[in-house]
Amino acid sequence: MTYHAITPFRRPVDAVRVQRHATLIQSTAGESVNKWAILRDLVAGRKAFGVSDRDLTVLQALVSFHPGNDLDDPARLIVYPSNATICERLNGMPCSTMRRHIARLVEVGLILRHDSPNGKRYVRRSSFGEQRFGFDLLPLLQRASEIQAAAEQARNTMATIAALRSDISLMRRDVIGLLDLIENQGTPLPYSDQHRNLVALTARILRRRLTVAELAALRTELATVLRDIQTQITNCQTDDLSIRGSQNEQHHQRSNKEESESECHEEKGLCLPRSDQAQNLSLSVILSACFDIVQLSTHDIKDWSGLIHAADQVSSMMGIEPSVWSRAKQRMGAICAAATLAAILQRFSQIRSPGAYLQTLAAKAEAGQFSITRMIEAITRQNGPKFTAVNC
Repeated sequence: MTYHAITPFRRPVDAVRVQRHATLIQSTAGESVNKWAILRDLVAGRKAFGVSDRDLTVLQALVSFHPGNDLDDPARLIVYPSNATICERLNGMPCSTMRRHIARLVEVGLILRHDSPNGKRYVRRSSFGEQRFGFDLLPLLQRASEIQAAAEQARNTMATIAALRSDISLMRRDVIGLLDLIENQGTPLPYSDQHRNLVALTARILRRRLTVAELAALRTELATVLRDIQTQITNCQTDDLSIRGSQNEQHHQRSNKEESESECHEEKGLCLPRSDQAQNLSLSVILSACFDIVQLSTHDIKDWSGLIHAADQVSSMMGIEPSVWSRAKQRMGAICAAATLAAILQRFSQIRSPGAYLQTLAAKAEAGQFSITRMIEAITRQNGPKFTAVNC
């Protein structure tokens, strides 16, 4: 006779424990998994289960009390070491720390507790069979396919990240090499400084742990720059187009007359001020304080439309998701969002997560609690310029 209690000893019971207890009746006959292989997979896919490396260190110690290399017979998957024995196997880990990690393993469903009537861990043998009280490793067997799938996905993600980082490093090297080649030939490109600044910014961004989406955005940006450089090299070598013509072909800037008469950028649906209003909004002061966006932009920023276009281009380079940037423009207004992003870029090395910071500022702006003036003041305080406030 073997009965597995539902409620733990002197601990509250919840619906999750009841549900997991019900899984014990599921048949695992004939199933087997190598315990060390499943632990390696769990280490690889640990983020999917919400456990830390320290949690898994404790789990490895518990698994080591199971004899043999395979988890197979459900009746023999309960291990019953004392707290002192577990801590000893964990190289003297404090008992309180060990219990905290075990509680986490139980919480995420990687092990189960089978408490005896008095809470002790032991095995009882009689003519009726064997009854064990302790930690049940059965979830590792039952969830083996789930663990293996999470590990495979994590490894694929890591391989993709490694490939993207390698591509970005090679593309950065190509940008520098091609720019050096052209400059050594005495025909520097009109946007070589911006391209070099992009390479420098990319090097700073790569120091962070970036997602696949963020790395893919960087790779796309560098690929665009490389195409531009190759196109300009071809144009310079064939003399088919002047440098000015090449700029017009790649950037399609609007004429000064169109810019001064336009109130809206119809293609993007962004309401823009007339050019005679720009002075009141102090665009020149913003660009003077936030010069990084000027250096990284592939076109001259002469008006608010140009600033918004530059911010659209730079946002992906900063690792800001397109959905986050689009939402910020909706909540703050396109002009205020662009100016805010320029200020964030200027303080890029001091901001841990530009995307999260932008979301916070956008929420404040929507509530009427944010002014871009204060951000610009903080950046320009040492120089002490006077400028007109721009409230979002």
